[in-house]
Amino acid sequence: MQGMKKSLGDYIKIFLTNIVPILFSISCVIPVIWLFLSTLKTSAQFESSIIALPKSFNIENYKYVFETTPISLYIWNTLRNTAIILFLVLFFGFTNGYFLARFRFKLRTPLFGFYVSNLFIPIHALLVPTYIMFSFIGLTNKWYSTILPVASMELPVTIFLVTSYVSTIPKELEEAAAIDGSSFSRTLFSIILPIVTPVLVTAGIIAFFHCWNEFSYSLILFNKEKLYTISLALTRFKGENRIDYPKMMTAMIITMFPALLLYVSFSKQIIKGMVAGAVKG
Repeated sequence: MQGMKKSLGDYIKIFLTNIVPILFSISCVIPVIWLFLSTLKTSAQFESSIIALPKSFNIENYKYVFETTPISLYIWNTLRNTAIILFLVLFFGFTNGYFLARFRFKLRTPLFGFYVSNLFIPIHALLVPTYIMFSFIGLTNKWYSTILPVASMELPVTIFLVTSYVSTIPKELEEAAAIDGSSFSRTLFSIILPIVTPVLVTAGIIAFFHCWNEFSYSLILFNKEKLYTISLALTRFKGENRIDYPKMMTAMIITMFPALLLYVSFSKQIIKGMVAGAVKG
């Protein structure tokens, strides 16, 4: 009933119910705050105490990163590859997932099982075969070298989510569109696609973070610095005998900003997509 006062036991239950999520949230926020504060220190200050607060608001590390490293080139390389990978993953994930959900053919089950089985293959198990194959056909040290392997790793997740979601959409919706004279492609992209959008947004965000932070394939397929992605470019701050942690952390903060901005902008869509996927799937 409204207006009923909560007892002490109710407040204790609320506290105990929320204390674990609160602690998890704090454990995620504190490292980011510490990372930012560390960028305001000099190397000497950081090495003397990694937990002490910076003595002043020092932005020399940011000046160093922007003035002495081609950070904008690294961000462009990462952004370009990520955009292409996202398009491939979402387009082929949506179309493949739709066909697997709607059409019954002889190899449908084995094909779906093949896609799902890729979810259990660790990426590091494929690095050596990928490097040998790409070296043999001359696809190393190309700006597009990482697009195919990374897209292949992200595609099964999208196909699985779309297949599960489309299976719950009533077929009568497409039958009614066909009776009204809608073509197959129009029905697919004008009717089904908007319905599946929440799941595609979720899959796209997941793929974006994986692509933005991708390191393994970039490490084995790129030798030229002009092709470096931001994750691979962070290794420039590792010297032969020491690592300049404040400058490396500064580069990390700069490269984290686009991903953080994207997450904040689409947080509602991410939650909506995850809830929709849980209910529909």
